Amino acid sequence: MAKKDYYEILGISKSATAADIKKAYRKMALKFHPDKNPDDTEAESKFKEAAEAYEILSNADKKARYDQFGHQAFDGSGGFGGGGGGMNMDDIFSQFGDIFGGFGGGGGFSGGGFGGGQQRRVKGSNLRIRVKLTLEEIANGVEKKIKVKRKVQAEGTTYRTCSTCNGSGQITRITNTILGRMQTAATCTTCGGAGQTIDQKPAEADGHGLIIKEETVSIKIPAGVVDGMQLKVTGKGNEAPGNGISGDMLVAIEEQDHESLQREGDNLHYDMYISLPDAVLGTSKEIDTVTGKVRIKVEAGVQSGKILRLRGKGIPNINGYGKGDLLVHVNVWTPKTLNKEQKEFFESMRDDEHFSPKPESTDKSFFEKVKDMFS
Repeated sequence: MAKKDYYEILGISKSATAADIKKAYRKMALKFHPDKNPDDTEAESKFKEAAEAYEILSNADKKARYDQFGHQAFDGSGGFGGGGGGMNMDDIFSQFGDIFGGFGGGGGFSGGGFGGGQQRRVKGSNLRIRVKLTLEEIANGVEKKIKVKRKVQAEGTTYRTCSTCNGSGQITRITNTILGRMQTAATCTTCGGAGQTIDQKPAEADGHGLIIKEETVSIKIPAGVVDGMQLKVTGKGNEAPGNGISGDMLVAIEEQDHESLQREGDNLHYDMYISLPDAVLGTSKEIDTVTGKVRIKVEAGVQSGKILRLRGKGIPNINGYGKGDLLVHVNVWTPKTLNKEQKEFFESMRDDEHFSPKPESTDKSFFEKVKDMFS
């Protein structure tokens, strides 16, 4: 089933400001918060749905990619997700503390956890890597195996419940005010919100019981990605101490230049040079495509600047709207040096009617050709 539009989920328009987005999400989060709707699976689903929408729309870069490419910019293939696809309640509460902190105590909610005060789980930090792709890999999709160094819990590390917060990850304070008793919650400074502290750890582990380990991660990259796009592999970032959840791996796409093809959106361009005799007599040429070489026919009398369109030989659209085209630009190569015999031949052709320019009404101007390229 297709995902709902993020703007529709929050009930806002595409022109909504950052403040509008935050306000709309806060309203949804208050309405469908699990503590306010216990054992209501539909409310929990809407709560997660709103959190996913907010995660994307509250980030300027993610919002721009979503506006351009839709959901496919974040979850074009299994293993990637822009937000809710890989989110659980712990993700939501750990990532959006600024939103929930605004009504953590006074509203009667449980603060950092959900479902009546469960322990808050800390999330590990994200890893960021850059993956270089050829045009062929972008056109066909590819699975890359990348070696990365990430923090993982060291073998032999044990944890104990934090004595300061009793494992909740938060310290709750009740203050008497003229409006009555006000409850506020803050992250425990002893355990950093994890609810646990180090009991035992090996010498090589850091203060959180983590070590750096090299791993090989398999990344499935969908066809049609663009340079600068960022994909997310859920749970492949740094681990968190104790019973925390792992961060994510953010994969930035870098498109490598092709030897003979140039990309423009989903379309590809190829400059084909032919000799003057081939232009006059016609020929066939073998050219590069992202799926291998193909042979195309060039009609006799072709004019320099002619554009031959090979439909469906471009790049697949990231949103699944078919494939772009391969535009072959014909360039007639004029020789700069001639021998005596060749020069005499062309001298004799100066006044020949067959060599006189006779543009036809069907011959398009340069600007018309450019217009056709984008149509």
